[in-house]
Amino acid sequence: MPDTSDEEYVEYVTARIPALRRLAYVLCGDEHRADDLVQQTITTLYVKWQRARTATHLDRYVRTMLVRTFLDEKRLAWARVRLFGETPEPAPVADGGVEDRHVLRAALARVPRRQQAVLILRFLYDLPVDEVAEILGCSAGTVKSQTARGRCRPAVATGRSGGGARGEPERPSGAGRARVASCRPRPES
Repeated sequence: MPDTSDEEYVEYVTARIPALRRLAYVLCGDEHRADDLVQQTITTLYVKWQRARTATHLDRYVRTMLVRTFLDEKRLAWARVRLFGETPEPAPVADGGVEDRHVLRAALARVPRRQQAVLILRFLYDLPVDEVAEILGCSAGTVKSQTARGRCRPAVATGRSGGGARGEPERPSGAGRARVASCRPRPES
């Protein structure tokens, strides 16, 4: 009986590449780096295909591989190589939503990579806390705290801090006030 695992791999990867590219692009904000992340992930997937294809949730397994590849990329020496002193400005586009995306991308760039991954997986991919914790290899409490800290930092970075004094979010009034985390900007060192 011929081994069909290569055919299964090609079929799976062909179907999932668009979704993997979207996730990689959202994580890193650069289409070329996103392609590199996807390439590295599917190469690793090919090497581990015999084990991976038996996973109960193959999409979750591959998404985990991609996110961990993104997080590990920062440790590699080539990730620190820059061809320009600063990133060239993208060409202006007439679509009004593009400006919002650029503001959001700039705010996410100021957040540490792990918080970036948490925010993207929680809010863009709408994954539950437990699944994000499994993908990142941490506890659910860590995901919750990273979410709380990460949600404040882009608001402060973009100047959209919620309207309260000193950048604090407005607190509900009344006897049953909910505990609201402070989003005060941290002093620069």
